[in-house]
Amino acid sequence: MKLGLDRKLGINRFLTSWRSVDDPGIGDFSLMINPNGSPQMFIYKGTKPINRSPPWPWRSQMGLYKSTFVNDPDEIYFVYTVPDDSFLLRLIVDHPGHVKALTWRESDGQWKEYWKSPQFQCNYYRHCGSFSTCELANLNEFGCACLPGFEPKYPLEWSRRDGSGGCVRKRLHTSLVCQHGEGFVKVENVVLPESSAAVWVDMSQSLADCEVQCKRNCSCSAYAIIAIPGKNYGCLTWYKELEDINYAGSEIHDLYVHVDAYELAETTRKSIDSREKPMLAVLEPSIALSWFLVSLFAYLWLKKRAKKGTELQVNSTSTELEYFKLSTVTAATNNFSPANKLGQGGFGSVYKGQLANGKEVAIKRLSRSSGQGTEEFKNEVMVIAMLQHRNLVKLLGYCTQDGEQILIYEYLPNKSLDSFLFDESRRLLLDWRKRFAIIVGIARGILYLHQDSRLRIIHRDLKCSNILLDAEMNPKISDFGIAKIFEGNQTEDRTRRVVGTFGYMSPEYAVLGNFSVKSDVFSFGVMLLEIVSGKKNNRFYQLDPPLTLIGYVWELWREEKALEIADPSLTELYDPREALKCIQIGLLSVQEDATDRPSMLAVVFMLISETEIPSPKQPAFLFSKSDKFPDTALEVEDGQCSVNEVTITEIASR
Repeated sequence: MKLGLDRKLGINRFLTSWRSVDDPGIGDFSLMINPNGSPQMFIYKGTKPINRSPPWPWRSQMGLYKSTFVNDPDEIYFVYTVPDDSFLLRLIVDHPGHVKALTWRESDGQWKEYWKSPQFQCNYYRHCGSFSTCELANLNEFGCACLPGFEPKYPLEWSRRDGSGGCVRKRLHTSLVCQHGEGFVKVENVVLPESSAAVWVDMSQSLADCEVQCKRNCSCSAYAIIAIPGKNYGCLTWYKELEDINYAGSEIHDLYVHVDAYELAETTRKSIDSREKPMLAVLEPSIALSWFLVSLFAYLWLKKRAKKGTELQVNSTSTELEYFKLSTVTAATNNFSPANKLGQGGFGSVYKGQLANGKEVAIKRLSRSSGQGTEEFKNEVMVIAMLQHRNLVKLLGYCTQDGEQILIYEYLPNKSLDSFLFDESRRLLLDWRKRFAIIVGIARGILYLHQDSRLRIIHRDLKCSNILLDAEMNPKISDFGIAKIFEGNQTEDRTRRVVGTFGYMSPEYAVLGNFSVKSDVFSFGVMLLEIVSGKKNNRFYQLDPPLTLIGYVWELWREEKALEIADPSLTELYDPREALKCIQIGLLSVQEDATDRPSMLAVVFMLISETEIPSPKQPAFLFSKSDKFPDTALEVEDGQCSVNEVTITEIASR
């Protein structure tokens, strides 16, 4: 079925929603092509745009189906086609305003949702206003950022996490915009701006030609070079406000934003220190030296204060943490009622609480009988207080009254990743798109800890039970009770007390006590293989030959049958190339020699790009326990699922 405009007949074919779930009357929402500029698909509520597709040309292949786009003098339309007759594809607009692709298989006997849009805040049109970008963030976090050379139009609203007013060119630079020396700053891997007013300059322009064309016109805001199937490259330029730029999409390109000479010089200066690193716009900015020194001073100050007594006092002004009275905490949890208990961790219990203002929180109460709890409490407060990232759990406050040691976190309703991944029924909720988004989110969170946070953090206990999921299934790394802070240029350390969880610990750490950023990379690799396979490394045993999950995936990889490990609950509704790439990155991350493992920067780059990925070498921990020595095998006791679980294991000689 064609969806679009027949110019000769004057017919516009579009989809409309029902009025309600059981009323097929014409509803409020519609899906139609906007043919102006570079054509786009829009979801409208009445005449108000709600969501849009990237500008043409669109992807020709999207997993299970192929989309074909035609734009000629007679017609402008697109159609979906499927490669075979094994399933049907149906496109609808539902009454709440979502476009959904549904698939039907005779074996299932029902329609299943393959994808829908919009799903996230960045999918909504102009969520962050003009001259800004929107990056996927949770409801409690702010995902808006101004483009290079711009600043918030309404700083007060921006500080309140309302970015709808957008950005304006920096006031101090306005007079410099079109004098000599201006140029362009590249913003990488974004869904290009709304393009109904954009202009195609030439279908054969080179990058240099396109830049010259835009630079000649002072009103040109930005340009992009886009590959067009069968037509080489096209140069797309924007001459008005840049609207609706985001990172929440698969059809991404580089955008070159027109900036003045001052901003161009400032951007060049900032890039000098990171010239050896790939400049990825989707990553957090590099941390300046001044921030590092301030953070190091704060850490040392807190460490000194902790030595003065058994209770840690945190300056709420510098850390933005709130101190909660014990009476407030007990009221929020109904005096730590068992009905509010979410789970049991290694150092205490976690409760769901509701503050007086109605805000739901997760409250971690350290056990008084835990001899190790005090140090872990101090460590967790000091570490998390200095970390701010959308893929890290957010610490809201603490309580140290009457001998209690309590942490108050944001409440994440979906609990931990393992509660979905290793549950036969709940794993069905984790389709491939969600799993891949979780993988990328975890990787970005670890990268922030290793490279972009104020201090280099080694987590040391990364596992699926320590990955929490918010209401939109965005991952958040939790539990920093045994994390280590590296200072200065330190990259590795050694300990006599090995803590963590067997099955996720790297061989050099589990055996020798050596840990580094590559120890966390190993743990990430294990999680990645678990997410793809739906199998838990500590519980998986292949008997003939006796292999662990890592060993089993390695053998399949060597036989070029790696996709056989994919979770059967995914059926065929996943991208085989993407899944194979994840398996390959997982095997690279669990290689036996730490120096062979990629950095998290390289991992993120491999995940989000089409770069060539090296072949992995033999991983560690290939074989499972032997039947000859059943009593000597290390057993990991399964704990209850909790919001903030810590598993501590200590190795001692005998």
